[in-house]
Amino acid sequence: MSAGGGTKAIVAALGANMAIAAAKFVAFLFTGSSSMLAESVHSVADSGNQALLLIGGKRAERSRTRKHPFGFGRERYFYAFVVAVVLFTIGALFSIYEGWHKISDPHPVEAPQWAFAVLVFAIIAEGLSFRTAIRESRQLKGDHSWFSFIRRAKAPELPVVLLEDFGALLGLIFALFGVSMAVVTGDGVWDGVGTLMIGVLLAAIAIILALETKSLLIGESATPEIEERICAALEGAPEVARVIHMRTLHLGPEELLVAAKIAVEHDDTAAQVAQGIDEAERRIREAVPIARVIYLEPDLYRSSGAPVS
Repeated sequence: MSAGGGTKAIVAALGANMAIAAAKFVAFLFTGSSSMLAESVHSVADSGNQALLLIGGKRAERSRTRKHPFGFGRERYFYAFVVAVVLFTIGALFSIYEGWHKISDPHPVEAPQWAFAVLVFAIIAEGLSFRTAIRESRQLKGDHSWFSFIRRAKAPELPVVLLEDFGALLGLIFALFGVSMAVVTGDGVWDGVGTLMIGVLLAAIAIILALETKSLLIGESATPEIEERICAALEGAPEVARVIHMRTLHLGPEELLVAAKIAVEHDDTAAQVAQGIDEAERRIREAVPIARVIYLEPDLYRSSGAPVS
């Protein structure tokens, strides 16, 4: 999977979440804390999500077929969308239910030292995983803000891991808050409050992920910067007078479809037009290497702005 380091970030998150999930389950067995149970389920869901991202990346590498002539690049978007659904149904809804149940029927937290020890360990492990995701994302983020990076990224893996790790760290802080307040006050309701906060947080992250991956699944164009580079490459070809109109579509994170109607000179021969199209395609691929599928339609252009039919 070539996602600018996405695989490394996914594997780091997967290893951290599997270890953390086991530790949290042990802490839940000793403490009976609903916050620890919610966090355990959260980590299990995250581990499954990272496995889904790896599967999606592998399946997207399959060669195109007659039934799928543009390949399977969008499988990565599909599996990222499944991640959002899993995070919402397993992580968020379970945590919200468990929090409501604990608030309705509170119980004191037993052996809280187990919860505190595991939460500190989990915060350190998630922090290291989050640092890896940030480091691997910087080269793709460029000068954009992190919010803009998540909105604009065409490779879904890094934004998913970033949001999951960020949510995991916040969730651990909420769990630490709930357990601490339950121990200090002796009221188990606080444990349920912490669990409920975790559920609401996971629901918010799942909705953000679902909206972003839905947009990618439907089909997104290239960024304005890339479209400008494509236009410049086209109009730089001597046989191309101008670009009449153009459409771009991501077939996958690293595969772009370009369809454009280009104006050619009225007196050009068919051979000159064909040569010009070949040169234009070469210039596009040189300027934008991910432009793998290119369709150019030659036409005439009137000064009024309408192509000659």
